[in-house]
Amino acid sequence: MELIGLFFSALIAATLFPMGSEIVLLALLDQGHNAIALWLVATLGNSLGSCINYALGYGASRYIEQKYQDTRSWAQAQSLYNRYGYWSLLLAWMPIIGDPITLVAGLAKTRFSLFILLVIIGKGGRYALLIALAQAAG
Repeated sequence: MELIGLFFSALIAATLFPMGSEIVLLALLDQGHNAIALWLVATLGNSLGSCINYALGYGASRYIEQKYQDTRSWAQAQSLYNRYGYWSLLLAWMPIIGDPITLVAGLAKTRFSLFILLVIIGKGGRYALLIALAQAAG
């Protein structure tokens, strides 16, 4: 049951709703739960939450394309983001800026396989570091 709570706290934390999952993760780690299971559940939930943002952005991109169909600026912005900006997805775990980055990736119609790979690397790395630091301190 606790892992389900961690999953949903991580999922919600990755959406545009302000919430953190780190306290839940650390509390469960302190209770003796398996660190690898916690890492997997938190990474999966947080990555899926980012997919929600991506889907919202992707859906909104159709509206923006229709609204700005006579301008080249939107197509140029999409192209520029998809050429250089996708590396910012490695920072999707960061507070305040991380969730909007995943929304922008959807707006720019970033290739989903690249999106999910970079998001999982960033978020998985953050949770791994958090667990490692907690175990070293405790």
